[in-house]
Amino acid sequence: MILLKKALLAFFGLCAGGVIAAGVYAFLAIIGVFVRLMGKTGTRKHIMLYETVIILGGVLGNILDIYEFPIYMGALIGPVFLIAAGLSVGIFVGCLVMSLAETLKALPVISRRIHLSVGLQYLILGLAAGKLTGSLVYFWYHMASLG
Repeated sequence: MILLKKALLAFFGLCAGGVIAAGVYAFLAIIGVFVRLMGKTGTRKHIMLYETVIILGGVLGNILDIYEFPIYMGALIGPVFLIAAGLSVGIFVGCLVMSLAETLKALPVISRRIHLSVGLQYLILGLAAGKLTGSLVYFWYHMASLG
């Protein structure tokens, strides 16, 4: 009876996670993140590869999140992997934010509200630089406390 209960709990948990993941990917597809990336990089001919990598990334991300596999990489490869992963996630989040801003037409609205006619790109760059600096300081002190 306990085994059946655990199996049903695992099944419903995975189904709920799958539904949430599908909703997130559908949202990303609707706002045009993937299409924009393909257009900017000139790689529209590799749509099947994009679809495969997106699906594999979602599945592997869910598996790693659920089971929390430890990954031992050594003193040199570990930090390089963390830097590459951090840059990849940062680039993706940046693309997502810009797609959302463009979709919602938020930039013209904010420029009218704060009466900014020139220099909006500097405001955005300043916000991004502040976010980058804050993230680097946070992670620097967090990594220093681990060592």
